[in-house]
Amino acid sequence: MTDLKKFDDFKSVLKHYETIDFDKYLKSVSDEDIHKSLNKEKLNEFDFLNLLSDKATHYLEEMAIISQKHYLRYFGRVIQLYLPIYISNYCSSDCAYCGFSKKNKITRKHLNQKEIESEAKEIAKTGIKHILLLTGESKKMADLEYLKMAVKTLEKYFSSVSIEIYPLNTNEYKILQNIGVDGLTVYQEVYDRDIYKQVHTSGEKTDYDYRLEAPERGAKAGIRSINIGVLFGLADITKEAFFSGLNAKYLMDKYINSEISLSLPRINHAEGGYKPKYNLSNKQFLQIMLAYRLYIPSIGINISTREKADFRDHLIGLGVTKFSAGSKTDVGGYEGVDTSTPQFDISDNRSVEEIVKVIKEKGYQPVFKDWEMI
Repeated sequence: MTDLKKFDDFKSVLKHYETIDFDKYLKSVSDEDIHKSLNKEKLNEFDFLNLLSDKATHYLEEMAIISQKHYLRYFGRVIQLYLPIYISNYCSSDCAYCGFSKKNKITRKHLNQKEIESEAKEIAKTGIKHILLLTGESKKMADLEYLKMAVKTLEKYFSSVSIEIYPLNTNEYKILQNIGVDGLTVYQEVYDRDIYKQVHTSGEKTDYDYRLEAPERGAKAGIRSINIGVLFGLADITKEAFFSGLNAKYLMDKYINSEISLSLPRINHAEGGYKPKYNLSNKQFLQIMLAYRLYIPSIGINISTREKADFRDHLIGLGVTKFSAGSKTDVGGYEGVDTSTPQFDISDNRSVEEIVKVIKEKGYQPVFKDWEMI
């Protein structure tokens, strides 16, 4: 097993593992290899890759049983609920897959303090205590002072405020952490550098390395919870799953005071009509989720409303630790006044109450805040 802590940064980890002949290795994986990986106490990087192989699709039931044991050991029978709040959809970058891309002629909206508070009050009626603040990637429209105002406003209504915005430097993350931000979500979107260039054609988001290093800067700033992931559909599914798992393992090993989690977003329809070149099936989605859990038993796993209701319901108990519920992806969407263009289409439109009911029916407990279960 390679000690990921020996690397200075995750860019070095990528450089080390990009030399693998993935096609050759994955074709060589045998049933014996899968059995050995499943019976190990601690999995190394190649055990993880074994579980991402086509051969491992025949062992999903075994993987699910082990995954559930790990899940119950580290998290109990609980699933944390959260909601996203979009406060600005202005963007300075061209991203082929995103509805907020500056090239798209959409309805733009930017909330002021009063409007943010109105949205917060509406969301607070659901009982949700974990909020995820999102903006488009525009430093001009959503500068640090604007973000500080938004965080202070949201803190009045929610016990946990996370951010999913453009990458910041360590000092900027520290400023936000000091006023209450305790969670950071940064999706690399795609680890394949060539494809990254193809889908990010202009703007600050073209800087691959600066984005890649953002989760680590957040961890260095002391942000408690770091959530990462790739946007499945942009590049080879197995490779992207492998590198996102490595990234999470690297962060978890190096920053023991931060809680690390992984999301599995896949491309949903959005303004601009981008069509994914690589399709992620539900079966492969489940395989990746289980492989994450087996490789990193204590990892958090977040499933959003990008996924359809019945599929999300079937994932309960198999390793999921966080669910979004009642989500809106348009700015001002909760009040529904002067609505704007959403970032992407949601697949699970159920209310918080409906999600809570399903979780309970399956024998699990929805958590509105870390220290209080309902």
